[in-house]
Amino acid sequence: MQAMTRRGTLGLLAGGTVAAAAGARKPRAEELQDVSSMVPTDPPRPLPPLNLVDADGNAHTLAEFSGRGVVLNLWATWCVPCVAEMPALNTLAGQVGPEIAVLALSSDRGGAPTVEAFYREHAITNLSVWLDLHGDALHALNARGIPTTLIIDKQGRERGRLEGAIDWARKDALDTVRRLAG
Repeated sequence: MQAMTRRGTLGLLAGGTVAAAAGARKPRAEELQDVSSMVPTDPPRPLPPLNLVDADGNAHTLAEFSGRGVVLNLWATWCVPCVAEMPALNTLAGQVGPEIAVLALSSDRGGAPTVEAFYREHAITNLSVWLDLHGDALHALNARGIPTTLIIDKQGRERGRLEGAIDWARKDALDTVRRLAG
């Protein structure tokens, strides 16, 4: 995967904002990709240190999830495909159990209040608020845009990467997550 500069990443994010503001058609759930579009990371690759902020403004690291698999989803409330996949990601979070953490890492500038309002409006009950306010994780992971999801194993290594909105509620998605992250 080609690394992007911070300017390139922020430009892509800004482009998503323009598209959303211009009234781009919202993808329907049946238009979500399936998990077969995942690019496997072979061999598994260690991740750079990542800083996450919780809803209360407390700093955390991805290393705190060591020993658990992680589904790390990079998203924002203004991103049309991100919004389309959130109900399915919420379903996945309710199915994986405590051995796998599903972290929806928002790059919304409005912070926790923006994400909390979105969660209430869309009945997202299985996901906690996690923030990447300055796009540092997006940049460190060389994400080309959002939504991007990484499947991380118990040793903290990237096992797969998906770009675009995925139907996480499908059984094959759950099976893939358990196999790679578990």
